Amino acid sequence: MVHLYGRFYSEKDLLKRIGSMDQVGGVKLLELSDGVERGVRVALIRSGELSFLVAIDRCMDIVNAEHKGIPLAWISPTGIVSPGFYEPEGLGWTRGFPGGLLTTCGLTYMGAPAVDQGEPLGLHGRISYIPAKLMYTGSYWEGDEYVTALDGEAREAKIFEPNIALRRRMEARSGKKHLVIHDKVTNEGWEIQPLMILYHFNIGFPVLDDGSSLISTSRLYVPRDDEARGDAERFDQFHQPTSGYKEKVYFHDMLTDAEGYAHSAIVNEKLLDGIAVYVKYRRSELPRFIEWKMMGEGTYVVGMEPANGLVVGRDKERKWGTLQYLKPQETREFHLEMGVLVGEEVQKFKEKINSVTKGAKPKMTGTVEEFVEVTRSYV
Repeated sequence: MVHLYGRFYSEKDLLKRIGSMDQVGGVKLLELSDGVERGVRVALIRSGELSFLVAIDRCMDIVNAEHKGIPLAWISPTGIVSPGFYEPEGLGWTRGFPGGLLTTCGLTYMGAPAVDQGEPLGLHGRISYIPAKLMYTGSYWEGDEYVTALDGEAREAKIFEPNIALRRRMEARSGKKHLVIHDKVTNEGWEIQPLMILYHFNIGFPVLDDGSSLISTSRLYVPRDDEARGDAERFDQFHQPTSGYKEKVYFHDMLTDAEGYAHSAIVNEKLLDGIAVYVKYRRSELPRFIEWKMMGEGTYVVGMEPANGLVVGRDKERKWGTLQYLKPQETREFHLEMGVLVGEEVQKFKEKINSVTKGAKPKMTGTVEEFVEVTRSYV
């Protein structure tokens, strides 16, 4: 049954009331036409509860999202930038970082700029600037549920070097407040390749505001540097925008529920009757979780970032022995879900987190190196 506008409807009952399912949901393909976003293909997905704007020409990342008109994501000053403006060197990636609900980082490297085995690597990798090839877009009935799906492929490739395909399926169901992402990453070349991937979820105002908090199944965390260490005891508490604020990054090790999923959410109990944006993922696939806390004026955002590595550079992952690889023709899969909780659902989520953590607060380790050693068995 489809739950829309406070009622449940069967397929037959709903179709009696409308001329087309486009009236209540579905997907539309569009093309942006002005400024640095000119020519970028996007898909607008509507589920009745949520709407997502997916940038097909930016790795099918989610550049905007709303729940009943309430913005969920932080949008950067760059906005949506055509992939032709990509600057791979150093921090050039940030000149086209739209923020948005999700930016994918990787695939052969991500994190801080580094030089690894003589190869200069810029911030967060190339994949978010690579246009996807659409394989399927459409909606269909599955029993009494109406499913909207988007399938596509983005490829990071170079002659004599990596040939890695990311095949993404995004699925929303009418009347539901969540989106499912299923990625398959395949090394289609004939040499072993590094695999680094990070899902950069960026939550902004009004879900993020003075008094909002991060609630998660974290059991252990560490500040990335001295800047973060100075505020480490308040890693999960957020305040109003602050002039001159410097970003703070924390690495977390997450506990999981009985099905192997780790959970995190930005919660604002002052907005409406309580609202949260959550991310759910399998720790066996993504053993790292990075929190990006940025309370600046204009740059007011918290990142919830499941990943298979930390964001300190590929050279350090190689040195630590934690760098992951893809063998020739090997496929790795990643399953994630993001969604919105409102009212009593927020309290139930908090109860679920307590059941996983047994009510215990996460402990802080002394250094990043200690954190890596303690959590090595999970990676």
